[in-house]
Amino acid sequence: MYRVIANEFLSLDGVAQAPGGVDEDTSGGFVHGGWHMRDTPDEKEREWVLRYIREADGFLLGRRTYELFSAYWPNAAGEQQAIAEPLNSKPKHVVSSTLAEPLEWQNSRLVDGDFAEGVARLKQGGDGELHVIGSTELVRTLIVHDLLDELRLMIDPVLLGGGKGIFPDDAELRPWRLSDGRVASTGAILATYVPATKGAS
Repeated sequence: MYRVIANEFLSLDGVAQAPGGVDEDTSGGFVHGGWHMRDTPDEKEREWVLRYIREADGFLLGRRTYELFSAYWPNAAGEQQAIAEPLNSKPKHVVSSTLAEPLEWQNSRLVDGDFAEGVARLKQGGDGELHVIGSTELVRTLIVHDLLDELRLMIDPVLLGGGKGIFPDDAELRPWRLSDGRVASTGAILATYVPATKGAS
């Protein structure tokens, strides 16, 4: 059975919107795009990103992240191939009600049917890890439906004052447990959580 793992850049006030670039996602009037890239990553941060992309057996993406990645990573520069190669070559499962197959990015396919049923079937259909990158709405919905097995956060020491988050706003209590944590020289916290009702990773 696949384990679904979300890898997210998060601000100190819980914003996950547009960490990588100025024009990545300006919806809602968001003006702080690229906030995660303002400091040069240290070795712990680089290892955190590369390790999880390499370890993934495939990726689970929302529509916006799929479109952003599929436009960029197939044409990435040579120095970015350590990230581009696994993203381009590994299977990508896309959750969308508006896209249609065939999807252009190699090894990409839509998740069939209703969201919760489709992802549940996908989890049953293989072994290993499916990693979610970005895809804020997708992560929020996975949490609501108890389909997320692990949450890996790089929490930057910055306040953004508003923007898209990944956590449900539904007044439900959902205990999670810290399974790993470290601090980078930039002040970023690298933390891994699992639902308290599930076993250790």
